[in-house]
Amino acid sequence: MTTAQSDAGEAAARVVTDALVASLTRGVEGGKRTACHCPFTGERLAELPEATPEDVAAAFERARAAQPAWAARPVRERARVALRFHDLLLRRQSEVLDLVQLETGKSRLSAHEEVQSVAMAARHYGRTAPGRLRARRHLGAIPFLTQVREIRHPHGVVGHIAPWNYPLELTAGDVLPALLAGNAVVMKPDTETALTALWARRLLIEAGLPEDVLTVVLGEGPVVGPLLVEYADFVTFTGSTRTGREVAQRAAARLIGSSLELGGKNAMLVLRDADLERAAEGAVRACFSSTGQLCVSVERLLVDASVADDFLARFVARVEALRLGSALDYGVDVGSLSSAAQLATVTQHIEDAVALGATVLTGGRHRPDLGPYFHEPTVLADVAPPMRVCAEETFGPVVAVRRFATEEEAVASANDTRFGLNASVWSRDARRARRIAARLRCGTVNINEGYAAAYGSVRAPMGGMGDSGLGRRHGAEGLLKYTEPQTVARQRLLPLGPSHGLDDRRYTALISRSLRAMKSLGVR
Repeated sequence: MTTAQSDAGEAAARVVTDALVASLTRGVEGGKRTACHCPFTGERLAELPEATPEDVAAAFERARAAQPAWAARPVRERARVALRFHDLLLRRQSEVLDLVQLETGKSRLSAHEEVQSVAMAARHYGRTAPGRLRARRHLGAIPFLTQVREIRHPHGVVGHIAPWNYPLELTAGDVLPALLAGNAVVMKPDTETALTALWARRLLIEAGLPEDVLTVVLGEGPVVGPLLVEYADFVTFTGSTRTGREVAQRAAARLIGSSLELGGKNAMLVLRDADLERAAEGAVRACFSSTGQLCVSVERLLVDASVADDFLARFVARVEALRLGSALDYGVDVGSLSSAAQLATVTQHIEDAVALGATVLTGGRHRPDLGPYFHEPTVLADVAPPMRVCAEETFGPVVAVRRFATEEEAVASANDTRFGLNASVWSRDARRARRIAARLRCGTVNINEGYAAAYGSVRAPMGGMGDSGLGRRHGAEGLLKYTEPQTVARQRLLPLGPSHGLDDRRYTALISRSLRAMKSLGVR
């Protein structure tokens, strides 16, 4: 074991104590045992309860029993739980930052992105949920005679399946709006990052959430995941496109809704009028935050040929200056990959590209001297199909560079993917950048930023097109998807049918005149 691994192992033992694990797993169903591991060392981090099918059924029973009382509370009371959680999270962030780093291998700055995102979501929905969920009046079929109210009901119990790469943001950040909408949630985080999810659950309970309103089950995805879809009234999933299709098909068979954020092969376009210094700096963050293990991170750099050499010189110099390490503190830029499987994918994509003619501008090496899954941030040039790195999601610290000659070529290249999650456009001309952004087929586009501007704008929807998923998180859609709308219409004085001596012919003539009049009066 290297000195770096030894230091990381000591830090893990100091943070993840038996007492902490016992506290976090209290009330978690599990008749079997499983474990999570630390990417910095590859060693076991904690032993955890693993759910059997009977345990999953029991978790749903508890959640279903607790949900009506939770939904009966005023929305403002539920919202206060989110706002208290916001304050507790910021006050005790050092605890969860340690856990996120130890479970994912990412740097502390990248871990803090999760704290930022969850705090913003808690504040946003804590402030906006009461207004968004209140009953709304609508103009009825016949103004003044028909009164209409729209009521929002929770689905009931939401099944939430979360991945390993953002274990705080994609658990707490996603379940907050589901809870505020009045649902109970049964959550299955990835076992390898379960401690972070369990810590978030404990903090929500401390903030006032009833314990059985948010239950957690752990286990293998192919075993536990289908059971969540079988028992839930609505399903949310973040992960691979392949698994997302399976979740969607199972949900559709039960006629329940689903919301899916899936893969991406995100492009960053550097136009000839871009501020190259800012673009190079932004590209480093966009490509290598969280060691590239981020659905919205950039894996394709499309650079105007007239400025490509200048941009790449600046970009490569910055990449080579990145500091790799496993310290549970700020100062490290890039951490470890999460697992042997992620390392294998990164290695295979680089080797395949080089074998087919790509050039490694920097990086390209596994770094076992730092830990078992460390890999250098890598920049590839001369990339073209059929290299795997052109079309497949790498999900690691690898970016492929291609040059373009015209705006049309850049847009076509950016859209030449089955995915459609995120993109980035860099230009000093805001109008031109917005025009190009509108032509890109993806759910979010950032101008002069890689991904954080759009993702952090929690008032606006975020999600994917094409093979990048269905539904949206954030904004009104991120809350209302967790509800069923109900229309209640009351008819007053006159029925919607022939009455007061009108026969069918005179009634339909009256209705036709009324419809023309309503259009003339601008009635919507």
